[in-house]
Amino acid sequence: MSLDPPAYILSLQNNIRTRPLSWEGAVRAKTITESDLKKIKAIDKVRKEQRKQTIDAETDNYTSLLLGGGDSQSIFVSAAKRPDIIQYMLVLTGDLIEDIPSFATALNKHPSPYKPLLPLLKQSSNPEEPIPLLTSAVLSSLLGQSLVSTSKKTPQTDEALTELYKYLSSLAKSSDAGLQDIAMQEYSAVLRTAKSRQIFWTQRLETLTPLIDILRAAAGAGKDTDSTIWSGGASVRTTDTISGGIGLQLLYHVLLVIWQLSFEGKTVGPGLHDEHDIIILYVQLLRLSPKEKTTRVLLSTLYNLISASTDTLLPAAVLAKLPSQLKSLKTRHLTDPDLLEDLKALQEMLDEYTNTQTTFDEYAAEVRAGHLRWSPPHRNADFWTENARRIVEENKGELPRKLVEILGKEWENDRQVLAIGCNDVACLVKQVPEKRGELEKMGLKLKVMELMTSADETVRWEALRAVGEWLRYSFEK
Repeated sequence: MSLDPPAYILSLQNNIRTRPLSWEGAVRAKTITESDLKKIKAIDKVRKEQRKQTIDAETDNYTSLLLGGGDSQSIFVSAAKRPDIIQYMLVLTGDLIEDIPSFATALNKHPSPYKPLLPLLKQSSNPEEPIPLLTSAVLSSLLGQSLVSTSKKTPQTDEALTELYKYLSSLAKSSDAGLQDIAMQEYSAVLRTAKSRQIFWTQRLETLTPLIDILRAAAGAGKDTDSTIWSGGASVRTTDTISGGIGLQLLYHVLLVIWQLSFEGKTVGPGLHDEHDIIILYVQLLRLSPKEKTTRVLLSTLYNLISASTDTLLPAAVLAKLPSQLKSLKTRHLTDPDLLEDLKALQEMLDEYTNTQTTFDEYAAEVRAGHLRWSPPHRNADFWTENARRIVEENKGELPRKLVEILGKEWENDRQVLAIGCNDVACLVKQVPEKRGELEKMGLKLKVMELMTSADETVRWEALRAVGEWLRYSFEK
C-alpha cells in the first residue's frame, strides 16, 4: 500500500533542498570532515542514476556517513550543533531510501540503524519543528522497509517503533489536520506486520485514542455526545469535509490505520468494542460515508473484527443495527468489487447469526455488551413475563450481576443507559418478587437507590419506579 507523501512534508523538504549551506565553513569548524564533505558532494544535486551508481559503489562508506561505523561518528551526531546540516542530511537520507531500496536494506543491516536518529525525535515539543518531523519520515520509511523484508525482529526495532509511535501520537493529538495526516501516513508505513501492530496496540492509550477522537468527530459525536451515535444522529457533510470539520482525506487515512490494526482482530476486537464502542461508531460512519473508498475500508474493517470475535461482536453488530445499514448500502450504486465482496460476506454472517437468535438471546447479548439502549425487550411486558425468571437464574445470575456493573458506571455521556438499567430492575422485581433477596444481595437495590438522586430526571424516575417495586412487595407481603 503506497500513499502520496503528505503535502506539509513535501513542502518542507523542497524548501530545505533549496537553502544554501556553508559546507566549507562546517569543515573549518570541524563539524564535518573533508571526507564527509567529499561524499556528500558526490551525491548531492546530481542525477538519480549518477547518485545510485555512487551509492552502489561505496555503500559501506555512505552507511558509515549516516549511521557511524568504525572510528567515525554518524553525521547526525557530529553535526548536532548545526540544525541546518541535520535538516539537509535528513532530507537527503529520505531521498536515498526512496530512490535506492538496496541502500535502505544496507542501512537496516547496520548494527544500530536507528540509534543516531531516535534522539532527534525528542529535540522539541513543538509539533511543527522540522528536525523531528523529518526524522519521523526517515524512520517510518526505514522501519517500513525493514519490517516487510525480514521476519527477524530485534529489540532495536521494538524500541524504534515505540519511540516513533510516541512521537506520531503527539502529531495525531494536534489540532492541525496537516500534522495529523502526517501521523496517519507514517503509522500506515510501519503497520505492516503483526509485531508492529501489537506494539501499536500495547501503546493504544496514546496511539489509538486520538484516532478514535477524530472518527467520533467525523461521526458527529464529540466526547460529550455518545448518545448521538447510538441514535444514528444526523451529521453535516460537504464536498471535502464531514462532521467536525474533518477532511475526507484525513478520515480515509485514519480508517486505513485502523483497518491495518484490524488484521489482529482476535487481539484488538474485544478491546475496541469495550473501550470505544467501535461497531456502533463504524455503523454511524457507514451511514455518512460519502465515497466508495471510505465505505470499502469501513466494511473491510468490520468484517476483520467481527469474524475474529464472533461471540462478542456479532451481538454488538445486531444491536448497532448493522444489518439494516447493510441493506441500505445495497440500494446504492456500488461498483468496487472488494467492497461488494465484504458487503456480501458480512450480510451472510449476520443473517446466519440472527436466524438463530431468540428475543432472550438479543436481550442477553445487549446486557453482556454493557451498553443498553431502548431496544424492544425493555418495554415489552410479555418479554418480562416470559423471561424474568430465566434472566435471574441463568448462569448463576450472570445478567443481573452485569446490570449491577452497568449501573455502577457514571455514563456521563449517555445517561439513558442508567434509566434503562433501572427499568430492567423494576421489571425483574415485579415479575419474580420472590427473587428480591437474591437481587438485593447482588447489589441491585443499592444501585437503584443511589440513582434516585441522579441529576437526570429520567434516571431519577426509573430508579424511583424500581425502588417502588421493592416497597410494593414489602407492603403486599
